[in-house]
Amino acid sequence: MHIAPHDNQNKPIVDIDDPTVPLNYFNIVKLQKGEAFHFQVPGYETCIVPATGTVTVEVEGITFDKLGNRGDDVWDGEPEGVYIPVGAKVTIICTSDETETFIAGARYDEVLEPFDVRVDGIDLVQYGSDDTKTHRKIKHILGQKQHGKVGRLLVSELFTVGQGGWSGFPAHKHDTDRLPHETRHDETYNFRFRPKHGSGVQILQREEGVPGEAYQLMDGSTFMIDKGYHPCAVMPGYEMYYFTILGGLSQRSLVQYFQPTHAYQIETIPGIKDMVAKFK
Repeated sequence: MHIAPHDNQNKPIVDIDDPTVPLNYFNIVKLQKGEAFHFQVPGYETCIVPATGTVTVEVEGITFDKLGNRGDDVWDGEPEGVYIPVGAKVTIICTSDETETFIAGARYDEVLEPFDVRVDGIDLVQYGSDDTKTHRKIKHILGQKQHGKVGRLLVSELFTVGQGGWSGFPAHKHDTDRLPHETRHDETYNFRFRPKHGSGVQILQREEGVPGEAYQLMDGSTFMIDKGYHPCAVMPGYEMYYFTILGGLSQRSLVQYFQPTHAYQIETIPGIKDMVAKFK
């Protein structure tokens, strides 16, 4: 399901118990210097990631200062995040001139400890190639390094490298728990383009051999994936970014099932097996 760019007025774009992706939660919070935003999400663990600007995060009496170091956009610096336990009371305070902050969440039923992820804790993966039009970079904020400290939430930032190309290829899905072949993980994206007037396309093919749907993506588009194969692409001459939220039904580690028609392409894309191994 595609949600067009809009001013959500600091209200969840994907709320708890969403009918399409019930395992996910997503909000974008925009603040000016000195402004504060309070939230609590029962039944969901969350992660705060400033897209731009700097914030202080207070979690049940614990303070994480100077979170975020990016300027004008998501290409301007490295990501940082704070993990928020299920149902915790949180305050986000803007300490820069302004901030746009992502809040990602996944359904979970245990209360863990909050922690921050700074630049040195980001897990970087780069794979693909210009020749195969699959060159991209993934920055895991809640990834393999944090595996023992998080319930079922995976949070990453994905960048196309260069201008134009495919992401999420070979096409894959993760809508059914049937280990060791696949896991059920709901997924939510928020897209950005550089320059901002750039555009892309999200494909969603629900059944092998049957034509699916295609959606035009613009700067600020949100896309929710409940099931089906879902590659995406950016137009030549533009760079694409997407903030990625994955929430598992029964486990945190993601097992992707590659579309049989295209699975052989795994062998043609440099480094893709390392990418697959990092979604833990």
